[in-house]
Amino acid sequence: MIGNTIFEFRKQKGITLSELAKRAKISKSYLSNIERNLNRNPSIEVVKRIAAVLDMELDTFLSPKKTNDVQHGFDQDLIDFAAELKETGIEKDQIKEYQTVFEFIKWKNQHSRGEQN
Repeated sequence: MIGNTIFEFRKQKGITLSELAKRAKISKSYLSNIERNLNRNPSIEVVKRIAAVLDMELDTFLSPKKTNDVQHGFDQDLIDFAAELKETGIEKDQIKEYQTVFEFIKWKNQHSRGEQN
């Protein structure tokens, strides 16, 4: 998502949220909403200004390339896992329903490590 991309590039450049907002001539709260994906559809004009401040070409900014191990700060294993979940028909909003299963796996892993020590 574009918000994640903005966040990652901003962090890589060492620019604060306030500084980017000021230099791009947008409000800090608006930029924060974009980065947190609360506003998923900022205008192209806003995106252009943000890209200019981050010293990036617009096309590069809108479709960043994958790196070998990490895409936008996410571990490739997590990206692959999310793709597998999607293939099984589990949607993002359904993940919360599986919280108990995840907690059990975490508990089981902690207890099995305790037995090995």
